[in-house]
Amino acid sequence: MSGKAPLDFLWFLPSAGDQRYLGTTLGARAATPAYLRQVAMAADQLGFSGALLPTGAHCQDAWITAASIAPVTERLRLLVALRPGLTLPAESVRQAVALDRISNGRVLLNVVTGGSTEILEKDGMFLGHRERYEQTAEFLDIFRALARGEKVTREGRYLSIRKGRLEFPFVQTPHAPIWFGGSSEIAREIAAQHVDVYLAWGEPPSQLKEVIDDVRARAAARGRTIRFGIRLHFIVRETEGEAWDAANDLIRYVTDEDIARFQASLQHSESVGQQRMRSLHGGSRASLEVSPNLWAGIGLVRTGAGTALVGDPATVAERLEEYAAIGIDTVIGSGYPHLEEAYRVAELLFPHLNLVHAPKVAEAPTPFPFTTLREKVA
Repeated sequence: MSGKAPLDFLWFLPSAGDQRYLGTTLGARAATPAYLRQVAMAADQLGFSGALLPTGAHCQDAWITAASIAPVTERLRLLVALRPGLTLPAESVRQAVALDRISNGRVLLNVVTGGSTEILEKDGMFLGHRERYEQTAEFLDIFRALARGEKVTREGRYLSIRKGRLEFPFVQTPHAPIWFGGSSEIAREIAAQHVDVYLAWGEPPSQLKEVIDDVRARAAARGRTIRFGIRLHFIVRETEGEAWDAANDLIRYVTDEDIARFQASLQHSESVGQQRMRSLHGGSRASLEVSPNLWAGIGLVRTGAGTALVGDPATVAERLEEYAAIGIDTVIGSGYPHLEEAYRVAELLFPHLNLVHAPKVAEAPTPFPFTTLREKVA
């Protein structure tokens, strides 16, 4: 992939805890501050350009965690969540500026609007699907105006502000980049109007192309250009056979009852993206390779990104080229467990990729001067 456009490759911080296998606590790891720092520092040293910090009641708070990681990393950008409706734009922009200044310009902002109704209600959010996205549009209109240093007055259906102003500027100009994902019609409109990077989950390239082409056209109609990223798991081994063995091993403890119970819980999900993920495997482990080297096994018992690229390094690099061909220039990767898989991806796959942030090359240590016993005596 060396002759292709550079790829921006981020990693994932398992702030809800880490696992070696799905469907069991065997080999599970708690999301302790020390472990999260360990994963972040490894990603930083290995050449990943950033790390996604997930959000939700099951995760450690992304903002506090990011602030704890910033001092122990050098280049790693921190992709943290903005939650329209759970926080107000003025408070959110002040938090974002503070983290941007603490990290010396390494914050990225991930707008998270969706989620299951049950989980959102536990956080105090009772708006329906369309209303949540309408609120997000108002949130981003205010947030971006404040971030640009404007004095802002708005009277909206969901959010209002009077003479609001940001007193401290971002390190990045005009402000930290805004990332966003969503497959529904209204989500695509918001992406076209407001965001810098549109994120998609790992669907087959032929299927994902329609989404990217649509969002790109909507943005162009507004005189804007945006970038596109993909959220994928990775199972990379030295040989194809070893990689597929590792994929099957990951779900060795997942029972058919586990799958049926989990898939039943998603039947009434309002998330268009989640339904697109679910349609790839149909709740069955019978045919999980849904596109060459794209495996949907994780989605059997996990929400969100449910697919992994599985294979030897050269093959996985070829699959990433296929995504690049439809417009993807950014990857957020992950793997179980995240510490070991970060090393595997960096050591096996990175040499086959042209990366935006090339891994650091360690300087060869200066050898100790060799002095023979005869020389010492002399």
